[in-house]
Amino acid sequence: MASKTPQPILILFTTLLFLSPTPSQSSDPDPLQDYCIADLKHPRLLNGFPCKPASQVTTNDFFYSGLRRTGNTNNSLSSSLTPGNVLSFPGLNTLGISMNRVDLGIGGLNPPHIHPRATEIGFVVKGKVLIGLITTGNKVFEKNLTAGDMFVAPRGLVHYQMNVGKEEAFIITAFNSQLPGAVVVSMSLFGSKPSVNDDVLTKAFHVNKSVVDEIKSKF
Repeated sequence: MASKTPQPILILFTTLLFLSPTPSQSSDPDPLQDYCIADLKHPRLLNGFPCKPASQVTTNDFFYSGLRRTGNTNNSLSSSLTPGNVLSFPGLNTLGISMNRVDLGIGGLNPPHIHPRATEIGFVVKGKVLIGLITTGNKVFEKNLTAGDMFVAPRGLVHYQMNVGKEEAFIITAFNSQLPGAVVVSMSLFGSKPSVNDDVLTKAFHVNKSVVDEIKSKF
């Protein structure tokens, strides 16, 4: 007859099992195949895109040259973002990675924003760029970086980049998600449709409705 495990030992084992570190997903799920080129012609039915039939996959599906082009910074922010995510590079589908190119004219700003689905790591390719990060405790970390420097913005934290040099700048950013998403704070609050209730904004920012209306008009 098999011996029974003493109850105290069983309780200890169960407790340790629940307290032990368990693997957790901090990025997109791992793929279960060599590749899955996104079929963007069909709607997203699951947490990602369906795969293009293997018979239709070509060499070009594994390459993307979109980030080689300088973005147009002739706008109010003097900045431009060129995405290299699954929507522009379907070969990234299910791989849990993506990249962006951020071009900054003199004084250009990539405004405060968050990525809800990914941590960001960046590399300054050209120029002098102020990198800023705001924690959930409202503490700001800022530093001027130059070509060759790297930075990181943890998932979900507000961050921004601004050209503080005397020439155009650009940076390359990478993410542990094929589609990290971006919530631009100012746009979400003042440029959303339908718009956020004015009473919410006036109380949140301690200003009059006329100020809120003026800001909304900019978006």
